Amino acid sequence: MTEKTIKESPLKHLCLKRKQLTADFLSGNMPDFLHRHTQILDEYFHESYGQSAAGFRMVFEKKQPYALIALGGYGRREQCIHSDVDILLLFAHDIPEDAGELVQEIIYPLWDLGLEIGHATRSPAHCISEAAENIEVLTAMLDARFICGMSVLYTQLMDSLRRLILNKQGNDVIHDLIQRNRERHEYFGDSSFLLEPNLKEGKGGLRDYHTVLWIERIRNNLKQPRDLEYFGCFSHEEFQTLNRSLFFIWEVRNRLHYLTGRKSDQLYFRYQEELAREMMFREKAGQQPVERFLGELHRHMEFLKEKERMRVYELENETIRPGRRKKSPLTRISGLENRKGMLTFSSSKIVNESPELLIRIFEESARLKIPLNAEAYRVVKDFQHLVDKDFRTSPAVRQSFEYILLTPVPRFNVLEAMLSSGFLMKYIPRFGEISNRIQYDEYHLYPVDRHLLRTVRAIKQFGTPADPCGKELCAELYAELSDPGLLLWAALLHDIGKGTPGGNHSEKGALMAAEILKEKGYSAEETDTAVFLIREHLFLITIATRRDIQDEETAIFCARKIRDPERLKMLYLLTVADSAATGPKAWNDWTATLLEELFLNILSTLEKGELASGEAMETVEKKKLDILNAAADEREREEVEKLFHIMSPRYLLYTSAEDIGVHIGLCRCLEDAGFVWQISDSPESRTRTVTVCAKDCPGLFSKIAGIFTLNGINILDAQIYTWRNNIALDVFEVIPPADEIFEKEKWEQAERDLESALLGQTDLESALAERMETYGACAPVPRQQEDKIVVDNRSSGFFTIIEVFTYDFPGLLYRITDALFKCRLNIWVAKIATKIDQVVDVFYVRDFDGQKADSPDAVALIEAAVRRVLAAPPDSGNIMQKKQ
Repeated sequence: MTEKTIKESPLKHLCLKRKQLTADFLSGNMPDFLHRHTQILDEYFHESYGQSAAGFRMVFEKKQPYALIALGGYGRREQCIHSDVDILLLFAHDIPEDAGELVQEIIYPLWDLGLEIGHATRSPAHCISEAAENIEVLTAMLDARFICGMSVLYTQLMDSLRRLILNKQGNDVIHDLIQRNRERHEYFGDSSFLLEPNLKEGKGGLRDYHTVLWIERIRNNLKQPRDLEYFGCFSHEEFQTLNRSLFFIWEVRNRLHYLTGRKSDQLYFRYQEELAREMMFREKAGQQPVERFLGELHRHMEFLKEKERMRVYELENETIRPGRRKKSPLTRISGLENRKGMLTFSSSKIVNESPELLIRIFEESARLKIPLNAEAYRVVKDFQHLVDKDFRTSPAVRQSFEYILLTPVPRFNVLEAMLSSGFLMKYIPRFGEISNRIQYDEYHLYPVDRHLLRTVRAIKQFGTPADPCGKELCAELYAELSDPGLLLWAALLHDIGKGTPGGNHSEKGALMAAEILKEKGYSAEETDTAVFLIREHLFLITIATRRDIQDEETAIFCARKIRDPERLKMLYLLTVADSAATGPKAWNDWTATLLEELFLNILSTLEKGELASGEAMETVEKKKLDILNAAADEREREEVEKLFHIMSPRYLLYTSAEDIGVHIGLCRCLEDAGFVWQISDSPESRTRTVTVCAKDCPGLFSKIAGIFTLNGINILDAQIYTWRNNIALDVFEVIPPADEIFEKEKWEQAERDLESALLGQTDLESALAERMETYGACAPVPRQQEDKIVVDNRSSGFFTIIEVFTYDFPGLLYRITDALFKCRLNIWVAKIATKIDQVVDVFYVRDFDGQKADSPDAVALIEAAVRRVLAAPPDSGNIMQKKQ
């Protein structure tokens, strides 16, 4: 195509119009972007149709008229910046041989603009045949819109579609749409909650709205979206809310398209802060702009999700064949009715006369396991002014709410319905402060309000097929509780303090919860229990991931704080549910194992009392006897007996007899080698236990940590023991290499690297700097919090505990441990934990003389040495990469 032709062509007109339209949109001067973008594409096709030489020959010479039909999003007039343009060239009968020339003249030029074009050349009969076989084709045709050409062809196509498919198989098509929707939701997840939502395909995405549209086109021959209100699918207020939600989501999608330069529906982290700035969000009430932006997006997507869910449930009941339909359970409450398997009020007047029906309908929903219908939701919203102080303090209302709290969750969650309708915010006003409140990190997957509901749900699922942790212990403990209601109240309110900026949210939440429970009429003792759980809901997980749980001091410290076994059980269950409801970075097999072991240690201390030294000695002697009895012969018994004398009391007390036997075996194999190791699967978690037996040497731990980093092996935990014969036993719990197929080869490579490092043949600093270059292509992680170094000489009587809060980069653990070695400190225990987006590396240390590093000078030296390491990662350019 020549330059002159381009200048005069419809394509040039389209190019100029799109450029100006996009600029107007980005500057905020084009609120009707989708329709206007659709319109200029229509104008292109109108001009192209009129100027097409091939089209002229077909229509006037060969008498083969055709029509241009818009399909899909283009047909719906939802044309985003980089959306596909789906177009159908429709002919009356057979497709002319020279139809390809028409495609070249009209369709091909659009590719010059970088547009993604989906085109088909069909007859009406062919279209109907494909639509009957392929639901993707059918839904595209449901959105079909005439552009230009012979309009009667379009009319014939749509009439045939209704007569031959929709009128005969409408219910089956709706069933297939609903099933496909479920599969899509399972694949893409709940975008109304997810940190990186899919704006189109996930729950709460645009496809939920499209599904409702398609269903109503099938059932009611809906012509345009505003008919949703006319046919009663939405009230006037709901339709206005729908338009606002769609407008917001479409604006985000358009800006995302522009930002990425392509069609894109996944809102990845790297785009979120820039989009928040572009859409003029500002910091407010302690929330970052990006948090407010995501909160607003989640609110709109939640509306779409709820409307689609409700409509689908109604249709499922309506389209079930009479013979398969279960008998609808009857409500026992006067003023409520079960209509087509959904609850509603007999009339709105009766709600005004009996306000308690506003919660009784949710109670019945929990009892009968059926949801409210759309009209009931509207009534609940319209009459929320009746939820006043007298309502909130009513014993009868509290009883209904307790029933809802305690009732197991079926397919739908009654508490979520209460939240979505706005009722929960009226009954517990503090909930309004956390509504759609986002915590912008990769740790929390859900807004605060949804996280609280998921925590309650997780507790009620203990012991069921949907149990989030799958441990019998949780089910047994929950069944033993004398008052599970208090635990569920604590779960519902444990993060309520996050609604106000500043301060410790656990402490603030405890004070708020005390006010709430007092208002509901709970006794001082009951309130004190729930308040304790809320104030301490992070206590166990913090101790489990940052302290040596094998140390008796740890269990005693926790037992003295918790005091009561019943409270411990509730706190443990709350911790498990809270972690599981937060996301995979907070809850995994390793975390579960640590937490359970800590819980059992504390429970044993509470039930049996603090271990006496005599009991500890008996434990050690029994272990020795078991090991000696396992010896092959008298000679081996003598060797083992000698080794007992060089083992520390702490090692003998806290290491199992089985592990001591393994360590003795490794020691006997060491001979002249620099080290030997054993790698084994951990039975209770998807990790590996690496036991390294080596001749002790300066900086041994840091060298092992460096080699693991070089080979992509993340350390979770480490126990370091040194026998008096200068033999070091470093026991690591690690995440194995990502590629399981080549795991053996990776360990063999790590073994060779460690041997080289111990012989002084590997420059670890240079090797790690080279590895950092590989990570350099990754986006920097924004630092929301400053680095923090804590040197604690009070929590342990035997060790100085060093906590390092920072953002991870390759080689971090090596550099910190190397710095500690240069401060003349030996590491005895190391734990790698997570605090929101930061890592927390915790070390139990003593100096080279076996003493705590508790002098002011020693503390200052440690803090300065570690801070230097954090300030200047090797060749990193301050680029940091999170642990995966």
